[in-house]
Amino acid sequence: MALLEIENLVVEFETASGPFRAVNGVSMKVHEGEVLAIVGESGSGKSVSMLAAMGLLPWTAKVTADKLTFNGRDLLSMPASERRKIIGKDIAMIFQEPVASLNPCFTVGFQIEEVLRVHLGLDKAARRKRAIELFEAVGIPDPADRLGSYPHQMSGGQCQRVMIAIAIACNPKLLIADEPTTALDVTIQKQILDLLMKLQADHGMGLIMITHNMGVVAETADRVVVQYKGRKMEEADVLTLFENPKSNYTRALLAALPDNATGDRLPTISELFVDDQVEGAAR
Repeated sequence: MALLEIENLVVEFETASGPFRAVNGVSMKVHEGEVLAIVGESGSGKSVSMLAAMGLLPWTAKVTADKLTFNGRDLLSMPASERRKIIGKDIAMIFQEPVASLNPCFTVGFQIEEVLRVHLGLDKAARRKRAIELFEAVGIPDPADRLGSYPHQMSGGQCQRVMIAIAIACNPKLLIADEPTTALDVTIQKQILDLLMKLQADHGMGLIMITHNMGVVAETADRVVVQYKGRKMEEADVLTLFENPKSNYTRALLAALPDNATGDRLPTISELFVDDQVEGAAR
């Protein structure tokens, strides 16, 4: 049984000119211990798809699906109170821009201990002990002292590690990492990726990696879903995707990588791919 199973997911937002379909019939599965990468340009619906699965979209979003289950449980028909017990505990997400995702009014220690209090019911001493353990696990130096720091007192890389610590605090079965290395320098990017892969291997989590970095995909993923304009264009294991892509869009995406440039100028995806040439989005 798949850990997360999505069939024909549609997400629409009401606008002044009518409904805007941000996700259009996306289907995917991720199993325990598997790393699934979701790739595509900005605006392709990668993050919106996962936020819909988490139930974190605003009330203006209309979410429908033929199937949206976690561990066999229907997320769409589940009462909000039950879904809140799962989100943050069994399914966790590392959001983009960690500095913006952390609350500037509270210490990072308070924010991680809040997760432990709500989902695990730990007392104050146990929460502090677990928070220190988590900071040590994600490589934050002087963890006991850093619990009292505010987000603005930490670097971008440290804030990303705090976000990871919060996400793994309850040993989730599924971890969703949304552009976990954005805006970090190359050295810190590698450290964060190595950390995520170690945590995934140690705990046997399912891991969904949302990214537009094909190098990250090649290093980390077992399977890849390619999205464009809210549609799933292709799904394949990572080796097949790089060696024998079936979708015209995937070929354009790979051809636009610097390593694949054949001339003095790097081509854009729009020069390599015309939408109406696609024979049909994969389901």
